Amino acid sequence: MTETRFDWPRRDLEGAYTLPSRFFYDPAIYEAEKQAIFYRAWHLAGHVNEVATPGHFITVDIFEQSVIVVRGKDGVLRAFHNVCQHRGNRLVTERRGSVRAFKCAYHAWIYGLGGDLRGAPRTERLSGFDASQFGLRPVRVQEFAGFAYVNLDQDAEDMHTLFPGAEAFLLDLCPDMSDMRLDSEEDLIIPANWKVVVDNAIESYHVMLSGPCHKELADFLDFEKDLPICRGNWWTLGGPTREGLDHMFGVPLNDEPYQTETYMNWWLFPATCLYTVPYTDLISTFLIIPRGPEETFVRFGYYSPNRPETKITAACKDWMNGGLGPEDVALNITVQQGLKSFGYDQGRYMIDAERSSESEHAVHHFHTLVHDALLRHG
Repeated sequence: MTETRFDWPRRDLEGAYTLPSRFFYDPAIYEAEKQAIFYRAWHLAGHVNEVATPGHFITVDIFEQSVIVVRGKDGVLRAFHNVCQHRGNRLVTERRGSVRAFKCAYHAWIYGLGGDLRGAPRTERLSGFDASQFGLRPVRVQEFAGFAYVNLDQDAEDMHTLFPGAEAFLLDLCPDMSDMRLDSEEDLIIPANWKVVVDNAIESYHVMLSGPCHKELADFLDFEKDLPICRGNWWTLGGPTREGLDHMFGVPLNDEPYQTETYMNWWLFPATCLYTVPYTDLISTFLIIPRGPEETFVRFGYYSPNRPETKITAACKDWMNGGLGPEDVALNITVQQGLKSFGYDQGRYMIDAERSSESEHAVHHFHTLVHDALLRHG
């Protein structure tokens, strides 16, 4: 990889020009991002309540890598590469489930919840076979703000060090975080570069200017306080509702339980987002993994406390799934198409001196984190 491939003319914040368009479709840059960013990043697997009981597991795929997160009989949360140590067969194909042990469907090698090889048919015939040398390979796992995260880099920095203040911010925002349960989950493939998807979600410049659901979002937010705030390797975007608001999504506000009065997107670099919608009794996850230079895997999840769903929560999910989400996806697609135009290479960020609700300084901050990681990688 030549250094010129990572050149970013005019990247300094004041007067900055956007990342050159090749950063959004060049296969070599995509491959470099896999190594420099995603194989070293923390990825959200699921809520810790999904793996609260021994034997309960969840899996998460990061490109061609697959990881199992499981609660052991000793109560310890562990993660392993999802592959049998005999001939490389993938052990688990389900996203989540419960087992007493992991049994390979190929040759019936059996692994305990601690990753140790418990049984391997006919290996007693082998000279010098040592079962202790064939346990599942461990992966870094950490509980953070109520969720379980994995990292393929054994030397990765602890999340509390990497994202100072992020856990306390989210736990303060959502008082029932420890009681959350998965309501639903949906996976989607978007024909756009992963950075296009992130960019769209971390600026409010387009909110009052694009589709009807975005304008509706602007109507119930105190938009002047909807500020993007960069906090190092994590950032937030959001603000309170307008004063006097009495309806949302066609449903009157009432005394039903809710998590927060704030609309907030909470991001961890590179591509993990949790967000809250005012007066709803849920927290949503928005997880992103590239599938190619111009294809992105997106996983949406809804988590709620262990109590009946409120009317406004149900209405919000319909609004997100049927309105705001599709509007954003449509924008992702048309941006990706435009980035390959012979008539475009770099634009100008809309970064004002006030760093207002419409400023794109969070997009620039995100692009700088990406660019710095690529430069370090070489």
